[in-house]
Amino acid sequence: MLPAAVGVAQAQSAKRPNFLVIVTDDQGVGDVGCFGHPEVRTPNFDRLAASGVRFANWYANAPVCSASRAAILTGKYPDRTGVRGALPSQPSWDVPGLRAGETTLPGLMKGLGYRTAAFGKWHLGSAEASRPRRQGFDEFFGWYSGWLDAFSHRYYQLGSPPGKIFHDLWRNETEVFEEPAYMTELLGREAQSYLAKQTAGQPFFMYVAFGAPHYSMMAPKKYLERFPAGMERDRRMHLAMVAAVDEVVGALLDQLKAQGMEENTVVFYQADNGATREVRASSDGKPYHGGSNEPRRGYKLGLFDGGMHVPAILRAPGMVKPGVVWDRPLISMDLLPTFLAMADPGRKAPAGEAGIDGQNILPVLRAERREEAWLYWSHEKQRAVRQGDWKLIVNPPQFPGEEVPDRIWLSNLEADPREQKNVADQEAARVKAMLERLQAWERDVKLTP
Repeated sequence: MLPAAVGVAQAQSAKRPNFLVIVTDDQGVGDVGCFGHPEVRTPNFDRLAASGVRFANWYANAPVCSASRAAILTGKYPDRTGVRGALPSQPSWDVPGLRAGETTLPGLMKGLGYRTAAFGKWHLGSAEASRPRRQGFDEFFGWYSGWLDAFSHRYYQLGSPPGKIFHDLWRNETEVFEEPAYMTELLGREAQSYLAKQTAGQPFFMYVAFGAPHYSMMAPKKYLERFPAGMERDRRMHLAMVAAVDEVVGALLDQLKAQGMEENTVVFYQADNGATREVRASSDGKPYHGGSNEPRRGYKLGLFDGGMHVPAILRAPGMVKPGVVWDRPLISMDLLPTFLAMADPGRKAPAGEAGIDGQNILPVLRAERREEAWLYWSHEKQRAVRQGDWKLIVNPPQFPGEEVPDRIWLSNLEADPREQKNVADQEAARVKAMLERLQAWERDVKLTP
């Protein structure tokens, strides 16, 4: 555990802070320069880390997008929200996701007098009750589907018949056509334009959810040229897409500074899950290897750490000390109670917030209390639980060429951060206790009767 290196830098301003939340798609810890990967070009993520806290053990609540994003916006285990796995994409615009009346971070912020806006990938339901403006956002610019072609802004399904293709770009409830604008840059334009309209006297909450570096794997030539022509093809494209996102992040940080809002805006960034191995992302018809979760084992869709151990950074001027690396496990459902504590320190939770699973992590970051949480994950038939340095997986993921014969896998992540050695046989009592806790959690979130 770090000493009291993270703490109050100065007394919090009486003025309520603004919030800028940035989420990327399928980006591993090996896809950000400040996480120790020099081939990556992310100067703006790196400067954000230098001015804030870089989390070396931040977890998404799921190894796949919809469930992960549900946890960010509700403060709950995704299983409790009913959003499990990845929601389907349909041109009928009737896919159920977040429920009507769900307690959400933007909705709570709106109740505190904040303006709220969402940009980019939604993927939390296209049915009317699940859409952004019914879930607490005043404004929305983006798409409902799991991904889009980066230039035509169309979702398409290839492979099994009958297939489908449809346009999916909206401003609030009005369809808009912006092709051939590159999607990452288009989101940057819209988010920066919104930011430029904000004033010091009116706090805002912005959620900017990129579709990159998720497939479709596309980037303009100017980003590709930042990387050696001899670099492996998929890796070069992947890093070019990350570089485009990084450039938009830099523009947003610069806009905050130009408007004099830098010191009163909390900026948080994380990926929704780790880099993928899906064949549909690759250029050669083989399992994708453009993204990197190194040094973690595993990928998106799996519960080894590479699936949900993601890059994350928090800058909160006056509330947490800058330039610190936090090395103990925290999880994205903690954002909702933490941001509410930042926005209104004296606030007491009203009746509608029952069932929030996340915890306010400010006292942890200030070394006022220890991190001692039990953390749980589910994905299809996989289950995982972590307590302290110990992590147990039930039905470990099976990736091509990396099959795992064991049904139960136990690792000590302090001694074995790559989860290479299964010590379940040597820790029978610990396995039994962790399985009992996991089964109790499954009952609590209604995964089992």
